[in-house]
Amino acid sequence: MVDLRVKIGDLDLKNPVMTASGTFGYGVEFEDFFDLDRLGGFVVKGTTLNPRQGNPYPRMAETPSGMLNTVGLQNAGVKYFCEHIYPKLVKYQTNVLVNVSGSTAEDYAECAEQINELEYIPGIELNISCPNVKEGGMTFGTSCPSAEAVVRAVRKVYKKHLMVKLSPNVTAIDEIARAVESVGADSVSLINTLLAMAIDAETRKPVLSTITGGLSGPAVKPVALRMVWQVAQAVKIPIVGMGGIMNAADAIEFMLAGASAIQVGTAGFVDPLAPVKIVEGIEDYLVRHKIESVTDLVGSLQL
Repeated sequence: MVDLRVKIGDLDLKNPVMTASGTFGYGVEFEDFFDLDRLGGFVVKGTTLNPRQGNPYPRMAETPSGMLNTVGLQNAGVKYFCEHIYPKLVKYQTNVLVNVSGSTAEDYAECAEQINELEYIPGIELNISCPNVKEGGMTFGTSCPSAEAVVRAVRKVYKKHLMVKLSPNVTAIDEIARAVESVGADSVSLINTLLAMAIDAETRKPVLSTITGGLSGPAVKPVALRMVWQVAQAVKIPIVGMGGIMNAADAIEFMLAGASAIQVGTAGFVDPLAPVKIVEGIEDYLVRHKIESVTDLVGSLQL
């Protein structure tokens, strides 16, 4: 027998496999495919203080070894989540986290404060890859001062586990990680999507309605691995790695680089069973290599 349990700060996970926000809906959509309690946890879609309609279509596109999206955080708002979605989630015997987004630090804080009252939600994932409207649209997560400001505002009102999702669209992601750690982040997750675009040569027009969007899938994995490894050298808080994880081998590589747990995103569009197959694959790896606990893999890259 091998031990798949991991700890992300004060979160106890039965295994290191979670699902990524924006790729898993509210979780209930996947009930027909597998028992969600087999996961270490899952992160529900981005939730904002007020309802958002999202961006115009087309807002998704396939690319070589990946996909682009510019959905635009379409959701019904935190009040709707608390009243209509949350009651459907309390039955799960695993960690359910809510991805929180906003346009100002005050929006983030007010949204997080409402989620703080939900007994069966043990943590939030703070998406700081959102445009800060007070700063002319500059993304919160691309500068240390703005990243600190939003995490500090949320930390004042949110009393449970605070995971901060980092943007890869920066020159020094380790500095951003240290910044959010310094103002109260309990863990960091990375990477979010890479800014990218696609063009239709026949029409000479952008494929996406917003011209640019977020790139995910296998194409981003080498970048994500490098960033997880860099952040692991920079912070003491746990890291949740993501970015192009399609199978157990990918997940193990992220753990070797320093991630305590991982999130599966785009792979779920290809195969809805990918998350549970990755759990099984990690267990098989531990058995084959005679490793007793999955935590022995974390940061064990041999240099």
